[in-house]
Amino acid sequence: MTCGLTTRTSLAVIALACLAVPGVAAAQGSGKGSGKDEPAPPSAQAIRDATFAEPLKDGKKGASQDETKKSAASKADDQPDPLTIKVQVLLDRARFFPGAIDGRDGENLQGALSAYAVAQGLPATKTLTKDVFDKLAGAGGDPVVTDYTITEADAAGPYVEKIPPKMEAQADLESMGYTNPREMLAERFHMSRDLLSQLNPDKPLDKAGTVVLVAGVQPMSLDKPKAKDLPREPKVDRVEVDKSSRDVRAFDKAGKLLAYYPASIGSEEKPAPSGETKVKGVAFDPSYTYDPKYRFKGVKTHKKFSIRPGPNNPVGLVWIDLAIPSYGIHGTPEPEKVGKTESHGCIRLTNWNARDLAAHVSRGAKVSFKED
Repeated sequence: MTCGLTTRTSLAVIALACLAVPGVAAAQGSGKGSGKDEPAPPSAQAIRDATFAEPLKDGKKGASQDETKKSAASKADDQPDPLTIKVQVLLDRARFFPGAIDGRDGENLQGALSAYAVAQGLPATKTLTKDVFDKLAGAGGDPVVTDYTITEADAAGPYVEKIPPKMEAQADLESMGYTNPREMLAERFHMSRDLLSQLNPDKPLDKAGTVVLVAGVQPMSLDKPKAKDLPREPKVDRVEVDKSSRDVRAFDKAGKLLAYYPASIGSEEKPAPSGETKVKGVAFDPSYTYDPKYRFKGVKTHKKFSIRPGPNNPVGLVWIDLAIPSYGIHGTPEPEKVGKTESHGCIRLTNWNARDLAAHVSRGAKVSFKED
């Protein structure tokens, strides 16, 4: 069984069936602390100043021993690690995306580090090395974390009161927008909601004028790009989907690796395709139409229904249509689960990664599925 797709005369409204396992996380709070006594989060200065120190031969740390101790204490207190936050931001800027920036080690970060190292002519590594850190830090740029002032528009929304878990109920909503400013701000700045709250304890994220600390990345826009402006440079000529390592890689015509994205790719029950195909087109802000022939677990209706566009739409903010019927690369309402959960056969990226790829990929670009 494949995940199905029905395309109308325009890609602007698409009937899609390739998505994350049905169900969207419940609405989150405004972002205030839980009220429990928790260790102090890492400061902006600690994140900006974090640096890498290789162990000496005797096992002791080098000149950056203090920073290393702070990192260890942070992990012991279950706080985000300043150095990890910095590295994740720098990888994100380089378009070797580590998934949602959360200040924690994991497979998404390890995959991004390895891909970046190889692209820089360094040995593949899933752990941070001095050479990799120096390359990342040497790129320069703005501070890795920065202050952002919440605007009236940020606070006002509009927001959806709640996203119901049942897809049939989602079809009754007028919009599949964000549920609150915390969710919106975290996605805009490529962060996990937990990290946003941890860096801004007790700050009202639903109040205009609040100054919050966010990742220093290119903020995700919700604007729909004009067709005449696409694809943007550097253009993606080939996309490689690695089903084993769960990632998507974008290459230019000369074979240069332009971008790396962690991904959720199919499942044992509904595996992703094999072989090669092509990109047929791109739709920003797509609608989703469920067809009973897809027989998704938990969906009981025997009638077709449509779900309106929005970041919490089952396929997120983007659909990249593939020449294999009913398959595509798309966004997700649950960015923190990308690379960690399965999909219904298609290729699921974070919304900001799906938008990034969609902005650069050419119609007709080759797409290959790598098995191992």
